[in-house]
Amino acid sequence: MNVINLFRIAWKALVRNKLRAFLTMLGIIIGVASVITMVAIGEGSKQSIRDQLSGMGSNMINIRPSSNVTVGGGARLGASSLQTLKVEDVDAIKEKVNFITAVSPGLQASGQVINGALNWPTTIQGVSPDYLPVIREWKIKDGLNFTEEDVRTMAKVCVIGQTIVDNIFTNGQNPIGQTIRFGKIPLKVIGVLAEKGENTFGQDQDDIIIAPYTTVQKRILAVPYVQTIYASAVNEQSSDTATQEITAVLRKQHKLKGSDEDDFSIRTQAELISTISSTSELLTVLLAAIAGISLVVGGIGIMNIMYVSVTERTKEIGLRMSIGARGIDILLQFLVEAILISITGGIIGVALGIGAAELVNVFMQWPILISESSIILSFMVCAVTGVFFGYYPAQKAARLDPIEALRYE
Repeated sequence: MNVINLFRIAWKALVRNKLRAFLTMLGIIIGVASVITMVAIGEGSKQSIRDQLSGMGSNMINIRPSSNVTVGGGARLGASSLQTLKVEDVDAIKEKVNFITAVSPGLQASGQVINGALNWPTTIQGVSPDYLPVIREWKIKDGLNFTEEDVRTMAKVCVIGQTIVDNIFTNGQNPIGQTIRFGKIPLKVIGVLAEKGENTFGQDQDDIIIAPYTTVQKRILAVPYVQTIYASAVNEQSSDTATQEITAVLRKQHKLKGSDEDDFSIRTQAELISTISSTSELLTVLLAAIAGISLVVGGIGIMNIMYVSVTERTKEIGLRMSIGARGIDILLQFLVEAILISITGGIIGVALGIGAAELVNVFMQWPILISESSIILSFMVCAVTGVFFGYYPAQKAARLDPIEALRYE
């Protein structure tokens, strides 16, 4: 019996029992649609996280003080260890580390920004001029960035985010050139940042004031140290090498002995992206596995209905055998029928899954990414499901004794 005849017979058998065939497919349809939708949501979330973190500077390296340090004699450093980073460390990194393109001190303070009768709780960040264009890759929408001269003179100038503009310049006036106050310190607005929106952790990136680090360090916080050092590696692949170089420079700067732990911690953006992506990928696999249970249920439904079909068509099987059909012909006939049910359900499931993913994107505003691999994998699973769960009923049909089959009532 040729393949075309096998598919023709299988198709006619399914058409004769349309509702039963559809109900049998339903488990496969739901399973495939669930897998594709869940994977699309998971992959979309992972890509969105990667894009947002990359938007914060994919090559960025964060250096912070560490209080979890034990030095000679077993003494553990206390709160003073949080003041271990100095401007001199920034200069040493800039001079001696080869695999970075920029480095900046970082200081941060919270408080009220005031413009006339309007005020808004926000954060001011003190950095160097390279921080915005190089390290964070953040553009200025209107106005200018501050300069090294502003840093040297502790100039009372700042660049503000769009959220600040929306909340303290409500009359539509141009903020450029206006003087605002952060606490008691007047600051002249010289630039407005391009909008970035919320980051991966739900924090509004536009709710920020950027000023020269010396202004924040001396005029606002009045401290001799820096809270953070930001650096930008030459490229993402160079992050590890840059980290090793920075570690060596800072250990020498801080006069740490070989047995002393680092009094600083270094985190790269690439490391953060990798960690969050791994977590997201694990959740995607978990969701897909849960959705895949429907495929198993659908496969069991196929096996069940094929057993029923074999029982119903026992006389037909006996008749085919009596006119020369071999056991392999009968086996292939029922196996093709099971595969046809599975593949048809898979096609409908793929269409339904893609549609459901698009609806999630439109109505819930969740990012999605429909991958070809998930569709191909779903078809492969459907084919395997049809073969696996259809084989045993087909084998039962093939082993029927033709005489007994013709006598079956």
